[in-house]
Amino acid sequence: MPAPPPPPGVIRKSPLRIAVVHSFYASGQPSGENEAVRDQVRALRTAGHEVALVAAHTDALAARRFYAVRATARVATGRGRSPVAALRDFAPDLVHVHNLFPNFGRGWVRAWDGPLVATLHNYRPLCAGATLSRDGTTCTRCLDGDRWAGVRHGCYRDSRLATAPLAWANRRGATDDPLLRRADRLVVVSELSRRMYLRARIDADRIALIPNFVDDPGPCTDPCTDGPPRERWVFAGRLSAEKGVLDLLRRWPESVPLDIVGDGELLDPARATAPSSVRFLGRLDRAELRRRLPSYLGLVFPSRCLEGAPLVQVEALAAGLPILAFDGSSVAESVRSLGTGATVGWQQPLAPVLTDASERFPGLRAHCRRVFDTYFTERAWLRQAERLYREAMGSTASIP
Repeated sequence: MPAPPPPPGVIRKSPLRIAVVHSFYASGQPSGENEAVRDQVRALRTAGHEVALVAAHTDALAARRFYAVRATARVATGRGRSPVAALRDFAPDLVHVHNLFPNFGRGWVRAWDGPLVATLHNYRPLCAGATLSRDGTTCTRCLDGDRWAGVRHGCYRDSRLATAPLAWANRRGATDDPLLRRADRLVVVSELSRRMYLRARIDADRIALIPNFVDDPGPCTDPCTDGPPRERWVFAGRLSAEKGVLDLLRRWPESVPLDIVGDGELLDPARATAPSSVRFLGRLDRAELRRRLPSYLGLVFPSRCLEGAPLVQVEALAAGLPILAFDGSSVAESVRSLGTGATVGWQQPLAPVLTDASERFPGLRAHCRRVFDTYFTERAWLRQAERLYREAMGSTASIP
């Protein structure tokens, strides 16, 4: 369960100068991580902080000559592109690192002597594929000490060659990762993620759980309470093995309407597998998905990997939309902890669960929205982030 936001009524401190370092993933693969970084930068600026976004964009860099070779060397050695010059020009009070892979090196953090916070959006320091999954199921072999298992199975892009630099970088475990060793505080976005990094022997007193947020769509009135009866379910995500979409469609009842939002390498197999009650809507932009969410009965989340904290979960709660999550992911844990829907086991018959959920979920809509208001708003994130920044800077003073 996410930590509750700090109590109101404290006095605002002076604004901070914050440098945010992030390597943006390619736009061809929509990334909730990219969206979360943009949202956080905007939130900090709106709150009055001076924020410099020190970014590297894969879309721009990938077109350069020898990009793949340089990126491979950078990942394996930690040496290469560094944000230090830009950081020194800005002279921040604190640096917040989100993602360095694959466009920034890691070695520069050893030389940076100012306060530094890092967010662990995924499991890349523990797993070459960043998901702790393989062949559609959870895999922790590298985390548990078999450091070259990822290479044997080609866990990054289904390629042993592409996986090798990541496995080499992780060969001594997470405690030897330059960023994880150097950071004054490490942010995780779910309780499950916190447990995985504790299992990797990261110091508990440096880890802070701060959930992601999304924009508040406004008061949840009719879509969350009365409204017309809703019959359709929705899946929204990448159509890939670890997201469980094929496993879901193989079990989905012929008579239950379901919309699939997203694209990916499994689109054609998914179409071939789906019963006639399933519609494929393709990729929708974030605003359009959020507009449509209140019209559904519930969000189906069948991920076969542990997950960090997918933004679609928070988008659903903002829309007052309950969630049906399959066991094994951080979302399933959150649903059970916060009472925002139902969970189902992979060996459990699905049809009775859907029938029960169709009766219960309309009554959960207002509760889901209240959970969003409590834990997943911009204000809740900002207050916890500001407190963490002050802690990293060595201050114990109260913050807003």
